Amino acid sequence: MEKVRIFDTTLRDGEQAPGFSMSAGEKLALAKQLERLGVDVIEAGFAASSPGDFESVKAIGEQCEQATVVSLCRASISDIDRGVEALKDAENWGIHTFLASSPLHMKFKLQMEPEEVLKAAVTAVEHAKRFTDNVEFSPEDATRSEPEFLVKLLSEVVRAGAVTLNIPDTVGYTTPDEMYELILRLRNEVHNADQVVFSVHCHDDLGMGVANSLAAVRAGARQIECTVNGIGERAGNASLEELVMALKTRQSFYGLETNIDTAQIYPMSKLLQQITGVGVQPNKAIVGANAFAHEAGIHQHGMLKNALTYEIMTPQSVGIKSSNLVLGKHSGRHALADRIKSLGFTLNDVELNQVFKEFKRLADVKKQIFDEDLEALVTHGVQNHKDRYHLEHLSVSSGTTTIPTATVVMKIDGKPQKRAGFGDGPVDAALNTIKEMAGVECRLTSYIVKAITGGTDAQGEVSVGIEQNGQQVTGRGAHTDIVVASAMAFINGLNRLEARAGSVSPMAPVRAVMGGV
Repeated sequence: MEKVRIFDTTLRDGEQAPGFSMSAGEKLALAKQLERLGVDVIEAGFAASSPGDFESVKAIGEQCEQATVVSLCRASISDIDRGVEALKDAENWGIHTFLASSPLHMKFKLQMEPEEVLKAAVTAVEHAKRFTDNVEFSPEDATRSEPEFLVKLLSEVVRAGAVTLNIPDTVGYTTPDEMYELILRLRNEVHNADQVVFSVHCHDDLGMGVANSLAAVRAGARQIECTVNGIGERAGNASLEELVMALKTRQSFYGLETNIDTAQIYPMSKLLQQITGVGVQPNKAIVGANAFAHEAGIHQHGMLKNALTYEIMTPQSVGIKSSNLVLGKHSGRHALADRIKSLGFTLNDVELNQVFKEFKRLADVKKQIFDEDLEALVTHGVQNHKDRYHLEHLSVSSGTTTIPTATVVMKIDGKPQKRAGFGDGPVDAALNTIKEMAGVECRLTSYIVKAITGGTDAQGEVSVGIEQNGQQVTGRGAHTDIVVASAMAFINGLNRLEARAGSVSPMAPVRAVMGGV
């Protein structure tokens, strides 16, 4: 099957974006990962731009053996000489030179006439050709250039020795239909077009970088210039991972393949994020956190039956361990039951219904339910129907000038009771009130709080030690409100005492000192 070359410019165009500057060591680490990924060409940098970039290009050229390493150079003798000097000891290298060709750029940026541009481009290619057979030429802002002049310019640089003609959509202006027609015309009209490789370099200013690149491929381009995570000037470049997976997933449509080891895509993306400190948006195609995540109950049900219902590629194919059925307020009973089973719990229908009810309540408070949250719900939320004490409602008030007060509504032996009480803190007030309502004489031996998951909306798990007549039990509760979790833990402990003793006779309440928690 015919192949499309992947030309990666993460280390050059990608690094030019604000906030993405990298050290020489970081660029080398990325270059090595790009080789593992299987890119065909690595544009290591702009050797003439600074001494640091020169050394970086040189090091990458010397240490990369599989991929071709190139340096970008303006159409000037000094730039090309600098690029040659940096790469002359590389295993496999080339020169990528460019010059603007649109009327706008020629008039205002270059202040050159078309014939001057033509002559400078030919001179640059001829000079580079003295050192390497691998010379690529790019007419900057090609998609806003006059087609007749573009054909003439490209024909001349081919005669001068260019073997790759790259067509940049420098400002992301064109559309897929226009790109298709342009590549088709150039392949038909440029001198010896069948002897060179046509390439494209599409920016994403209108969000069409990938679409324009794929349109060019359909028209016969066989090299795509792109970046990892789509980073680059302004809105960035066509995204490497999106292009590669589009060609792979829709191979029956495009009839093409690449040399990319797609299982290295996600590790490559993560390495770039770690080095630059810039993450990708959650809904980023292929590598975003939500790319293989499903929360809607209908989608989750389909995924549990057959992943193909909602995934057109496997997460493993891009280096992600597995799909993620995200549990949240949109999730359904099927996904919840499957996750609970995967955690090792076996629930009957009644227990599952009870946990599902608590799950929905929690999901209205938390954006996402984690496995630890579920474990807490299953462990603490499935109430034994024989439990004597059940918390129905709790409200507390406290502050720097307010006496902590708790109002508790409980069911004791199935009958609702309500009472208010005080304490040294909101937790102390809640537990004192519960003790008075239960009429149980016991001693609190320990009180431990820990967050189950991260974030300010995390569930807190409370563990309390309770002693009564020499018997010790541990009660546990979990809730996003730590006072409620404390009350649940205390009631859980009282029910355990009840179960252990068989019955508890009401006695005069004894206040458990909480130390103002």
